[in-house]
Amino acid sequence: MGTWFRRMRGTVGMGLTWAASWAPIGAVVGAVLHTVLPGSLIGLGSVVLLNATTFAILGFVGGVSFAGILRVAEGHHQFDELSIPRVATWGAIGGVLLGGLAAAGGLWGGGFGLLGLGMMSAATLLGSSSAAASLALARAADDRSLSKTAAPGEAPLSESETQSSLESGT
Repeated sequence: MGTWFRRMRGTVGMGLTWAASWAPIGAVVGAVLHTVLPGSLIGLGSVVLLNATTFAILGFVGGVSFAGILRVAEGHHQFDELSIPRVATWGAIGGVLLGGLAAAGGLWGGGFGLLGLGMMSAATLLGSSSAAASLALARAADDRSLSKTAAPGEAPLSESETQSSLESGT
């Protein structure tokens, strides 16, 4: 049960992280669209909130999907063993799928029209950059946790020192 729970926690965490990072982008897109496309029947605040919420939901679905794609495609590797370009590619593939499903489902109106294709491109870029940022953040967190193992005033252990201490059990 521990492994399953850890994987689910990681998947939900990835979705929440992506949702939190996509929501502000959606708010900006909503503000720009409200300004560029005059004649909206609802106010700026409502448009911004609606777009932020939509992007947050898409970010959550994208993050969870990315975690699933990564589990299937790269399940034999640890997350920190993957390269940023490789992870970004998986994120872009997930973004294409997410954007394509949203466009096909009519989330942005006319399906695969100009707006749908633009949003599909945006989902691809967001997926790719979010995947790369997720790996970079995971590596930074791992580096910080390794540096905390050193006593105050001492240099953190090198990778080979850490590996040898793990192998020896000390």
